Amino acid sequence: MFFKIFIFLLFFIQSSYAHELRPAIANLNIYEEDNITNATLSIRLNLEAIIAEVDINHSNTKESKQSDQYESLRNMSAVELLEKFNSKIINLQNKIYLTSTNSNYNLVLLNIDIPEVGNTNVARDTIIDFDIKNIKDEDLKFSWDKNLGSIILRVNSPNNEDLYSKLIETGKKSDWFNPKNKKEVDFFDNIRSYTHLGFKHIIPKGLDHILFVLALFLLTPKIKPLLLQVSIFTLAHTITLFLGVLNLIKIPSIIVEPIIALSICFIAIENLFTENIKKTRPYIIFIFGLLHGLGFAGILNEIGISDGLFISSLISFNVGVELGQISVIFLSYVFIALLFQKRLWYRNKVTRPLSLIIASIGL
Repeated sequence: MFFKIFIFLLFFIQSSYAHELRPAIANLNIYEEDNITNATLSIRLNLEAIIAEVDINHSNTKESKQSDQYESLRNMSAVELLEKFNSKIINLQNKIYLTSTNSNYNLVLLNIDIPEVGNTNVARDTIIDFDIKNIKDEDLKFSWDKNLGSIILRVNSPNNEDLYSKLIETGKKSDWFNPKNKKEVDFFDNIRSYTHLGFKHIIPKGLDHILFVLALFLLTPKIKPLLLQVSIFTLAHTITLFLGVLNLIKIPSIIVEPIIALSICFIAIENLFTENIKKTRPYIIFIFGLLHGLGFAGILNEIGISDGLFISSLISFNVGVELGQISVIFLSYVFIALLFQKRLWYRNKVTRPLSLIIASIGL
């Protein structure tokens, strides 16, 4: 019965799959021309989400009230989407700011590259290029409109050296950086930054990972079996996080992300049919943990890690992820297990209904 229901639900995953709202990525490429410093700014973003005004506080498009409009835009041709963009978004360059203490640099739109429709189960990345002339040898800050969400900024020198890299949170500005000199990153600031990034990828942005951990918790909130499951999950995703960031394993997100959704459904539906941890469950959790780790690695690969602080950044991110998971378990234990786990009706009125809700959200 369990596998019949699970296979039946798999048919819905492909059609209802949501696109994760990831940060835009901006590459500020410095170049010299006639002894004058200029730059091109190339931004990779989800144009459909911007046009539909999808709420940036959501973790994926399905959570938004504008999800239907987003799906409609996602099915438009490149020409149709460009027309929609031009009619709704006026002067995007005026919402992007490159400033110094004394200057506000003007951005000139060069090109908008929108791919054709392709596989609609994958978010379409549009690339918008701008030109910036006559940049002075002075410290700069970068930001963009708060309604556009977070953005990863990478500053590259003429010889392709990484001068600066930073995830800029919604409504925030970058640190000061110089277009000609590499910015040295403080070791402890870097640890704090990547720990916060890992934590945030669970709470509040990691709905899929939160649901998976909750599904593990609901089967049995007792400490020993819960720690066993979470430890196996942690070991597995740590392995693929490291291997993925080192580019030793590469699996396209079109494969990884739907299987993560599948993992949530599998564990949650299994909760409906068993009261104890089966012998196969730890192995299943380990396999799904490997896939979740690849999802974490995808985030870090987009942001990039400084070579000099590679290991500390990777460990800090993983610590942040673990702190997020522990927080989910702690809150669940306080507000669910301590109050209800000894009740005779706990399984029928807590485990099963909540597992069913988690499975439906996972779809």
